[in-house]
Amino acid sequence: MDITIKDLEHRYQMKTPFERLALFDVNAEINEGSYVAVIGHTGSGKSTLLQHLNGLLKPTKGSVTLGGTVLEAGKKNKDLKSLRKKVGIVFQFPEYQLFEETVLKDIIFGPMNFGVSKQKAEEKAKELLHMVHLPEDVLERSPFELSGGQKRRVAIAGVLAMEPEVLVLDEPTAGLDPRGRQEIMDMFYDLHQKSGVTTILVTHSMEDAARYADEMIVMNKGTVKAKGTPRELFSKETDISSLGLDMPETIKFQSLLQQKLGKSFSLPALSIEETADEILALLQKENAL
Repeated sequence: MDITIKDLEHRYQMKTPFERLALFDVNAEINEGSYVAVIGHTGSGKSTLLQHLNGLLKPTKGSVTLGGTVLEAGKKNKDLKSLRKKVGIVFQFPEYQLFEETVLKDIIFGPMNFGVSKQKAEEKAKELLHMVHLPEDVLERSPFELSGGQKRRVAIAGVLAMEPEVLVLDEPTAGLDPRGRQEIMDMFYDLHQKSGVTTILVTHSMEDAARYADEMIVMNKGTVKAKGTPRELFSKETDISSLGLDMPETIKFQSLLQQKLGKSFSLPALSIEETADEILALLQKENAL
């Protein structure tokens, strides 16, 4: 489903001495089946924005339209349960949300709560274990006996068991080592490619935004400062730097190499593979002269 965010504003603790403006004038469109990265430094409003995508927070002004559901300031919504089935959120440290006696019970809890039969929910749980790269023998184990990385994969399987149309990832690799981070991000990208699920990645990692996203939304001080493809936005180094954000390491390396060699690359490299291709193209061009 398409998502339209129009003139969104959110204030915490309204009409109290502690009232705080967290979002204002936020406008964005997210097309069905796209992969969008929402980036910004700490306190930019990223997490507040994502909580509006399934009604955890309500607009204090403006609206969020998700398919046929409209969340609008001042109006009550009776069908939030249906919306929360369609929009799955993987929060930072999702393993903290595990609570059942076994891995199986944790994964099937959500689907059964929405009326899926136990048999179908269990079949889906076994299928998802393979997707998140866990052995089937963990199903009867307590999730609290597993390693940190395994717990996270179980929690992710629990979100995927709901078969959401939109998957929102809030810093999903927080606390993982580099290998674990790469595995989790590749897993989500593979899921996006195969299922076509709309994926929204909330992150401060410029590398992840550059490598995986089709579009980027840059947040700063509670509002949208820039939108565009990773290549478009990372071509404007001064604009990104002015918002307190860093450039991806591949682009910083490419920029340094250009300075040292006095040569220009044809496009900003968004991954190690692209960096290697650009260097190879440059060498081949030099050899041809």
